[in-house]
Amino acid sequence: MKIETKYLGEVEINDEKIIEFESGIPSFLDEKKFILLPFDETTPFYILQSVTTSQLGFVVVSPFQFFPDYQAKLSDATVAALQIEKEEDVALFLMLTVQEPFTLTTANLQGPVAVNSNKQKGKQIALNDPNYGTKHLLMPQTVTKEG
Repeated sequence: MKIETKYLGEVEINDEKIIEFESGIPSFLDEKKFILLPFDETTPFYILQSVTTSQLGFVVVSPFQFFPDYQAKLSDATVAALQIEKEEDVALFLMLTVQEPFTLTTANLQGPVAVNSNKQKGKQIALNDPNYGTKHLLMPQTVTKEG
């Protein structure tokens, strides 16, 4: 089927790749069907695109590309809700708040999206780790001294 997307225009998608978010996504509780689309082949970024609302798409990325020590422990309730049987079936993504310039883009480490890629079920979860907030700079900042 073809869908209209926020960032990529019209794209053909495979119905079997649609990810069900049974509880929606916080602030978008009625949005229950998304698809993960590569932003382009040269970047690690993806679009978590609503299948039903063309203007609803989130830029996401695997946390391990930018935060190699990132850890997320899924609760038993999340494991049950996503019908996770094996750790290998789980993919995590961080939602980004894209800024201009891009070096100021932040990632939500506190609320990753967990996807059971085997069952095509997803959920945005909330972590209680005090080290993780909602606005971590995606790229390390360097301080330069002029003069």
